[in-house]
Amino acid sequence: MTLVTAFDEVIDELRQADRLLLTTHENPDGDALGSLLGMHHVLCEMGKDSVMFMSPKEMQLAPEYRHMDFDGLVSEPPPDVGQRTIVFLDCGNIDRMPVDFAQRPGLSLLNIDHHHDNTNFGTVNLIVPEAACTAEIVFGIAKELEVPITPTIADALYVGLVTDTGRFMYESTTPAAHRMAAELIEAGVSTHDVYRRLYESLPLARLELLGLALSRVRRSPDGTVILTHITREDFRHTGSDESDSEGIVDHLRAIAGPVLAALVRELAGDGREGLRKVSLRATDGSVDVSRIARSYGGGGHRQAAGFTTALGLDELLARVRDEVAEQRRT
Repeated sequence: MTLVTAFDEVIDELRQADRLLLTTHENPDGDALGSLLGMHHVLCEMGKDSVMFMSPKEMQLAPEYRHMDFDGLVSEPPPDVGQRTIVFLDCGNIDRMPVDFAQRPGLSLLNIDHHHDNTNFGTVNLIVPEAACTAEIVFGIAKELEVPITPTIADALYVGLVTDTGRFMYESTTPAAHRMAAELIEAGVSTHDVYRRLYESLPLARLELLGLALSRVRRSPDGTVILTHITREDFRHTGSDESDSEGIVDHLRAIAGPVLAALVRELAGDGREGLRKVSLRATDGSVDVSRIARSYGGGGHRQAAGFTTALGLDELLARVRDEVAEQRRT
């Protein structure tokens, strides 16, 4: 199926469906949340019965996203879920929203995403790796459906755009991304307000957690990989939660020299004891971190990816260093 055909099929499905359920991946970031909320309001403008779903453990959003109004969001699927069109947004793999109902046979499932390693799990797969973010794809869908970009839709999609482009600094920032930003601003987005909500309204606990992480920075012997870690005790000591680890790895990414930065976060609860979440960031174009993440069962983008592992810090650092060396040799 070509990209044009997939786009047309998604448009047809959205026009014909009366009842829909929208969801995204676990541990949702700004693009996941912005795409989810933006698409929901697009469908509501069309008079559709749209329901947003996230599993109960995802309901406590990171502080920077708590200003977003997810009124009506459900943590249990509605009784008629089998008759609804299911729309996955910004989710590269269906297992990243681990709920049984989404994998029932016979569902109409639209997979809308920009991750280049998407597993094409939908009945229709609209995957646009060239898009700066999934919010950009939703923006194009809204325009094709001739839905006015209201201030509410614009604000949600702008959150997705500004976060997934790293405030328009990542290599994913294209001319189309800037044109989209201009149209969203014309539709009513206050860029200063969004910036304040996302980056200047954070709890003190996050700064304290960052301090602990920066005190433990280590490099691989060849200097190509820089890594730090945070523990469950760090969260308890600072009064922070897992969402407060957001952005720590980007401080490492800013250091001159290494080509890969990694944050290792200790997990706990729900059978996760002994596991660590690893967030990877590339600092230049010589390494595709999504290849490394996929080799451990994770995924993501060329410059930002992640996975979960039981490896200890020393072994993890050594393995990531070896994978970086292998990629740079080829």
